[in-house]
Amino acid sequence: MHGPEFGSYAPEDVSWLLKDLSDADLEADVTERERRIQAGVAHYAESLPVEFQPDAEYRELFDRVLADSAERLALAVATVAELVIAERGENIVLVSLARAGTPVGVLMRRWLTSGIGRAPLAVPHYAVSIVRDRGIDAVALDYLARHHDPSSIVFVDGWTGKGAITHELTAALDAYHAAGGARFNDELVVLADPANCVRTYGTRDDFLIASACLNSTVSGLVSRTVLNDTLIGPGEFHGAKFYRDLIGADVSNQLINTVTAAFDVIGDKVTAAVDAIRNSDRTPDWSGWASVEKVRAEYGISTVNYVKPGVGETTRVLLRRVPWRVLVREADAPEHAHIRLLAAARNVAVEVVPDLAYSCMGLIKELSR
Repeated sequence: MHGPEFGSYAPEDVSWLLKDLSDADLEADVTERERRIQAGVAHYAESLPVEFQPDAEYRELFDRVLADSAERLALAVATVAELVIAERGENIVLVSLARAGTPVGVLMRRWLTSGIGRAPLAVPHYAVSIVRDRGIDAVALDYLARHHDPSSIVFVDGWTGKGAITHELTAALDAYHAAGGARFNDELVVLADPANCVRTYGTRDDFLIASACLNSTVSGLVSRTVLNDTLIGPGEFHGAKFYRDLIGADVSNQLINTVTAAFDVIGDKVTAAVDAIRNSDRTPDWSGWASVEKVRAEYGISTVNYVKPGVGETTRVLLRRVPWRVLVREADAPEHAHIRLLAAARNVAVEVVPDLAYSCMGLIKELSR
């Protein structure tokens, strides 16, 4: 599927390998949904949270964050895109993991087609679903294998939290191949890797990626993906909703166009940034996961699934889960000003932990306790 029939991105920016569930009633009260997930009677991918719509103050903050971070985002996008080309060649197909990976995939494609510093490349970009504990959409993999050389597929995500999706992708692609499917390269490419769990990234800084600030209104008006046996039959893609009713609040293309406009500014910095990464020790050490385990133990949390590290993941906790508290390394760090606003709006305590491995962490409330 393509915009504008599905999603608000331009049709050339992304092809959604998803089933349209826009007319399905999938939203549930956030607290009740969380209770069912934690009780083990429902999986998070079977339903959707009601999309939180921020107030005017928060929207103004998003505009400031985007303006202030556009060049930093543009450099990270260009760096990771050129790193991929340097190591995988020019014949690539970008496949973003919906939905956090999709704005990054759109931006990587925009950079590679821009002609800045190189001849423009025609790079297809798809978005597919991956679900923790359920794997990647095998029907989407079948489609990709029929239409492209599997070795050319590059999987893209927005950022790493503790590294769960990195594990999930490898396990899912191994299972797909073992079942008779094609062999895909399981290396995950991300804009930011604060978890130190991938080799190909634009930065390892835990900084604010503007696309993490909002839900569908910064992701093409598309919901997070859904895997529900009552709606998804054999041979069908995983599903998602297109929130047409939110078009008046949509800033998806504002983000894409603002960052794209900054490409010319950062163009002469890209080669040095790529060389710096290629000349460094990029071996994943999974230090992010270790720090999450430490926090889980210190706060008496039953599973690492309730500890969400990094700016992006903490934002998600506040936007669509039931938060217990937020941990921050510095009380007034600019990269989580929006998180402090969201925490105040939801009456969530913010605790300063000076030796925190990430800029911040969001802790999900355990409703069974």
